[in-house]
Amino acid sequence: QLHLVESGGAFVQPGGSLRLSCVASGRTLEFHTIAWFRQSPGKEREGISCITSSGGGTEHIDSVKGRFIMSRDNRKNTAYLEMSNLRSEDTAVYFCAGAVGDRTFYRGCYRPDMYEYWGQGTQVTVSS
Repeated sequence: QLHLVESGGAFVQPGGSLRLSCVASGRTLEFHTIAWFRQSPGKEREGISCITSSGGGTEHIDSVKGRFIMSRDNRKNTAYLEMSNLRSEDTAVYFCAGAVGDRTFYRGCYRPDMYEYWGQGTQVTVSS
């Protein structure tokens, strides 16, 4: 069982930056596709970034390209989401999710139903 815990969420002003972390325990993070999703009140959970098990491939949705960067350090069993130039519309609870292997990355990177493991989420609020 892969247990995921997110951290790093905070209240920031527009234009600010944050780094979210997703720490795994129970099993090694290696050999898992990892993704970041977010959900704001009244909206569906939205996949925003994902990364292959080795870290060699990443995907980001258009609305965060150039502002968010996903990475991972398998030695530390941790995945990251570096967020910059934050906007009010980035306000949401951010979740990390994991799926065994790289099949999910290539076939359903942004689909919540493709992931077996989820963290509890961390709140990001962007407001002046």
